[in-house]
Amino acid sequence: MKLYGYWRSSAAYRVRIALNLKQLVAEQVSVHLVNNGGEQHSEMFAALNPQQLVPAFVDSNDDGEFCLTQSMAIIEYLEEQYPQSPLLPKTPKDRAIVRAMAQSIACEIHPLDNLRVLQFLVKEMGVDEEAKMKWYHHWIHIGFKALESQMKTYSGKYCFGDTPTLVDLCLIPQVYNAKRFNVDLTDYPNILRVWTYCNQQPAFADAAPEQQADAT
Repeated sequence: MKLYGYWRSSAAYRVRIALNLKQLVAEQVSVHLVNNGGEQHSEMFAALNPQQLVPAFVDSNDDGEFCLTQSMAIIEYLEEQYPQSPLLPKTPKDRAIVRAMAQSIACEIHPLDNLRVLQFLVKEMGVDEEAKMKWYHHWIHIGFKALESQMKTYSGKYCFGDTPTLVDLCLIPQVYNAKRFNVDLTDYPNILRVWTYCNQQPAFADAAPEQQADAT
């Protein structure tokens, strides 16, 4: 197994947590998203992932090596291929709720706040730093307000009950980024409670950006 990622990539962070929870070891291959105009745009990596995004995950079966892209698809693959320490609840209803909560982060918040969107706002739209941060904070607050409400109903130690699920894998990297960009999270006590608890667990702590070999 190989995981092509970047230490600060939220999407790669999700996959690292999943690997840790399932006690799987993957070779970590750094793809620096800033140096040299972004190594994700190199010919080598574009051949691996035409979207030129991290993560990319390489595994093998009887037919040889294959590459998977998109963090949620990678995690779902790991869930099906390596069912130990499941990341989805048992019942169809609960699995659907968990997927919906996770996708509210992965599909509604993260794409609007990721690196290439912020770079486009600055380089192509001429947005200044203050306006960029206003954009970033706006989408975090809209997403976190809804998630906080759901967590009032569903959370225990984790976002959904007392075992880690897909929601936690998405939430922890998003909170990390929100804190990095000085978003005021005072109005989200359940999110902060789960953030604190998760980061006390080795699978989450070891996946943190600063613990990665390419952290700078």
